[in-house]
Amino acid sequence: MKRIESRDNKWIKRLNGLKIKKNRDKEGLFIAEGLRFIREIPKNWEVLAYAVSNAFAAENDLSLYEEKAEVLCLTDALFAAVCDTENPQGILAVCKKLDWDADAVLAKKTPFLLLAEELNDPGNLGTVIRTADACGADAVFLSKGSVDLYNPKVLRATMGSLFHVPVFQNIDLHALSEKMQAKQIPLYAAHLKGNRYPYALPLQDACAFLIGNEARGLSEDAAALCDAWVKIPMPGQAESLNASVAAGVLLYEVVRQRLPK
Repeated sequence: MKRIESRDNKWIKRLNGLKIKKNRDKEGLFIAEGLRFIREIPKNWEVLAYAVSNAFAAENDLSLYEEKAEVLCLTDALFAAVCDTENPQGILAVCKKLDWDADAVLAKKTPFLLLAEELNDPGNLGTVIRTADACGADAVFLSKGSVDLYNPKVLRATMGSLFHVPVFQNIDLHALSEKMQAKQIPLYAAHLKGNRYPYALPLQDACAFLIGNEARGLSEDAAALCDAWVKIPMPGQAESLNASVAAGVLLYEVVRQRLPK
């Protein structure tokens, strides 16, 4: 275990740097913060280092962490300074980004996918990923212009689901839709002008849903890529649903149809 007491230490500068997207992209790293989140990290996921506060180190056995990666012990003040949360739990992990294989996902027998165009709210994106994980989706694809997957607020909202379901960023939706057509994976748009309901779709087969931006919905170009437009029934007076709620409704219809009879 390495003790760090100076703000000028290279690790402190590095941890602070990883709060910025361009540094995360350059290093291919991100920070998983909090004990609950860290417990979700799979054994085969590469962790570069763990950082703990003095208080956490005094109260916990660190041997399991030391077996996997270098452990840095920071003063409580330094640890609080490198964390993104107001009330840090005393531990974080510096994790390697994982490159998933999109072609392998599309080659599955009956893939179940979620696509999103320019989701901008970190909480929404994190919730969408968590819901996709809970529903057993095979992958989530995020278009160019979406909030960064490794934004700390997104990570917290996933509650660790980032480690369970492949998520692809900066996707060209047109190119992806062509690959899906070649694999005979129908793409359904969540659209207020839809003329079909989700429960009328054959979702036991391969399927994918596309949801749009929180404020604007789907662009005309993105909607035109879809095989059908789907409308969620809303008998009340609200004009639309939150993007993450809409995603949840659609994803759980797939679950309902695929449950054993």
